[in-house]
Amino acid sequence: MEIKTIGVVGAGKMGNGIALSAAMAGYQVVLQNRTAANLVKAKNSMENQLQKLVQKNVVTAEESAATMARVQMTSTFEKFDAVDFVIEVVAESLDLKTAMFIQLDTMCKKEAILVSSTSTFSITALAAVTQRPPQVAGMHFFIPPTKLVELTRGYYTSDETVNQAKAVAKQMDRVCVEVKKDSPGFIANRIYTPLFLEAFKAYEEGLASKEDIDLAMKSSYLPIGPFELADIIGLDVLKSSLEYYQSELGPSWSPPLSLKQLIRAGRLGKKVGKGWYDY
Repeated sequence: MEIKTIGVVGAGKMGNGIALSAAMAGYQVVLQNRTAANLVKAKNSMENQLQKLVQKNVVTAEESAATMARVQMTSTFEKFDAVDFVIEVVAESLDLKTAMFIQLDTMCKKEAILVSSTSTFSITALAAVTQRPPQVAGMHFFIPPTKLVELTRGYYTSDETVNQAKAVAKQMDRVCVEVKKDSPGFIANRIYTPLFLEAFKAYEEGLASKEDIDLAMKSSYLPIGPFELADIIGLDVLKSSLEYYQSELGPSWSPPLSLKQLIRAGRLGKKVGKGWYDY
């Protein structure tokens, strides 16, 4: 099957970024979000990003207009019966993603491929609620945006699905790594999460301030400090992921007290203007 139309479910920062990348790569795009206001924000964000690219002479004004013309926005799933490839980018909640995959399975044509941009949860479990497990895979995009995409196989994911997803990633100018085992956190988060935990532990023990821990990491080998990155991800999202890792991998992955206290205080990260840092 030739992939011509990509559906993106979720018009938040990551969702509209994926939709824009797909449209710039030449795909027809259907961007869905149940809230009309989020679609307006997504449209404005994409237009602003394209305008910056025009100003930098990366694309022409005509190419910018053609890109936006390839994007349809909708609050329903009526147009998803014609979509070839769906990227789910809803909030990082297993219950929410499971419900979404059940809905997508009923709304999309039987040949369509369904992928999740989850950074945490089992692709096999998401595939199991559909009638098309061989056509389900993980395709984890990152925030802050990078070129990396983690492509994860579920237990039943077919080689054809993997190859199609790799082709989409390549056309979107992404660097694709294949996760051969469906395991919590996949590659990057599985390796990076212990760094979060050690950073939080060092802070709780009074080893150093969060500012100096971030500075030490940025001055050595990381582009961003763990406390800064936690605020970007969202402390509630990070806690939810840690709880899932704890249930799957053991107690050493449990959320630390300092993280729980910030969440209780309503400090959820950059999205609300306060987390580990004030914004």
